[in-house]
Amino acid sequence: MGRRLTLYILVGMVLGILVGWALHATLAADDPRLLQWSDYFRLLPDVFLKLIKMIIAPLVFATIVTGISGMGDSAALGRIGGKALGWFISASLISLGLGLVLVNLFKPGVGAGLDTGADLGKLDVGELTLRHFILEIFPSSAVDAMAENNILQILVFSLFVGVGLTAIGERGAIIVKVSEALSELMLQVTDYVMRFAPFAVFGALASVIATRGLGIIVTYGVLVSEFYFAMLLLWLLLFLIGGIFLRGRIVTLFRYIREPLLLSFSTASSEASLPKLFEQLDRFGVPRRISGFILPLGYSFNLDGSMIYMSFASIFIAQAYGIHVPIGTQILMLLTLMVSSKGIAGVPRASLVVIAATLTQFGLPVEGIALLLGIDTFLDMGRSATNVVGNAVATAVITRSEGMLQPLVDPEEEMPRAPTHSSSEGRRGLNIDPEQYEG
Repeated sequence: MGRRLTLYILVGMVLGILVGWALHATLAADDPRLLQWSDYFRLLPDVFLKLIKMIIAPLVFATIVTGISGMGDSAALGRIGGKALGWFISASLISLGLGLVLVNLFKPGVGAGLDTGADLGKLDVGELTLRHFILEIFPSSAVDAMAENNILQILVFSLFVGVGLTAIGERGAIIVKVSEALSELMLQVTDYVMRFAPFAVFGALASVIATRGLGIIVTYGVLVSEFYFAMLLLWLLLFLIGGIFLRGRIVTLFRYIREPLLLSFSTASSEASLPKLFEQLDRFGVPRRISGFILPLGYSFNLDGSMIYMSFASIFIAQAYGIHVPIGTQILMLLTLMVSSKGIAGVPRASLVVIAATLTQFGLPVEGIALLLGIDTFLDMGRSATNVVGNAVATAVITRSEGMLQPLVDPEEEMPRAPTHSSSEGRRGLNIDPEQYEG
């Protein structure tokens, strides 16, 4: 299974849809057995996501600490971080702008005639202020940050530890070795957990289709199809921009990340694919000292799929209510979404929370979110996969710009250890790809 995971995930997806459809067709909507079967199926993805969350904190900590201590160069760390943030901001603006243009072009909400009296349900909007954002960055306790899987806070703590280990030199060598061992251990545990992924995919789709049926996709078919077209266009833009730096290797990148993409899409969770994405970028030639720093940062600041969804959904709600939003106001909404979305790490139901806050600020009906709740799972599948694409391209491009991209390893080949190479001083210890780096 470990060597043919993509095939098994696809099989799980097909079986999940078929079983869910069969249950929906044979049992009445109010039949308690339908809900019972749906709960049973939902156990599979719930267990899988718990296992993934079990891995993330030690994996992120170990990879960042090992990567930074392996760089041995604070200037390189600052340079890579600056490039990453520059890419993240640019990609976010492109995603938001593309969503804004396409939702005005397609006008999916105009004349929709949707029931706006639907119950919104409980929506915890939390805080989305500048104060909250800044405080959320810094952990009051490293243990709490890891217990809560707050990736941004784990990143900050790991940065301090990694830089500190670089400063104390040989005295911290034992901790570096422990971090390297922990990183390899988590990779091995990841391999075990990933073998459960096809069952999780089966359960997730069977549960959704059993309770809601295939009809919900038809009911909101226009919105779903236009949103997915927007995301595919964003994928094309990201790969075209990445191709400027990676040239023909950008096509190979897509082949290498297909398993993380399928995992995120089928479980509607970007987080589910993070351990597998680390592993596949290892094979693509990205050193852990780079991916271990950029990916956790990207999972907090580079959510391209969520960006395009928020701009698309906000204007869709206005259109559904027949409210005209001037282009100047739309641009202000775009900038508001751009800033507020950077503070959503750890906030429940992140994308919907930011949309609710933005609608309230601009006087639009927040209850319009009820229009999206019925299909949010299907939309979330697409935006989760898009987040993976955005972070994979960003990591590969920044690695190439640093001249640290290594030769490809077969995506199916067993890798007993990540190509971390703890020798210090930038490129030392790396097997640099001669076709990607000269000099």
